[in-house]
Amino acid sequence: MSPGNVADALLRRWYVVVVALLLTAAGAYQVVRPAPEYVGSAVVVLKPPVTRNQPNQYTNLLPPLAVVSYAAVQQLQSPAGTAELRAAGVSGTYHLVPRNSGTSATPRYLIPSLQVQSQASGADAAVTAVRRIIDVYTRHVDAMQSAQRVPAGSRITASVLTSPSAAEVRGDRSRGLAGTALLGLTAGVLGALWLDRYLTGRRQVPQGRRRHIAPVPAAD
Repeated sequence: MSPGNVADALLRRWYVVVVALLLTAAGAYQVVRPAPEYVGSAVVVLKPPVTRNQPNQYTNLLPPLAVVSYAAVQQLQSPAGTAELRAAGVSGTYHLVPRNSGTSATPRYLIPSLQVQSQASGADAAVTAVRRIIDVYTRHVDAMQSAQRVPAGSRITASVLTSPSAAEVRGDRSRGLAGTALLGLTAGVLGALWLDRYLTGRRQVPQGRRRHIAPVPAAD
């Protein structure tokens, strides 16, 4: 198809192009003025108990804290854990990101930290969701130790390393506008060309396909 044929098809199906432009303008408005969205986050760390005969709380860790933390995360990411979080009032999107790389104050893979994130339309809602996730996570850590009948003084505890806070999500508007314009232009051109070819093909019926209808003889 030559450029001239493309231009003629677009002129014939101008209404398709107009609809695509209107939809593109609506999408561009959403990019320029998006709905507010916030991400709440906090970091939780598991700490071993402090014993009398072992003053260094980062030694002789049995079981490894990373294993306990991973087991609790797996429980929360299961269908039953998802339902439990929903029942606790956690709605929207949330993420549980283990961070076991260690820092200058915590040994690698022994004192794991868990980053809890939640997305919501408001800052207060995002922070509240993070707090509820931490509460459920802490209950699971305690429940695993209760099932093994671990004494209260020897239990692993969950501590909030960084308090829950929320930050507004800000996207790149220039990239969003460019992507919306490209998508709208492509959809408008392809839609107009397809519709023009479809309608033109229906009008042009090949001669070989026309049926010859024989005259009906008159009755005697």
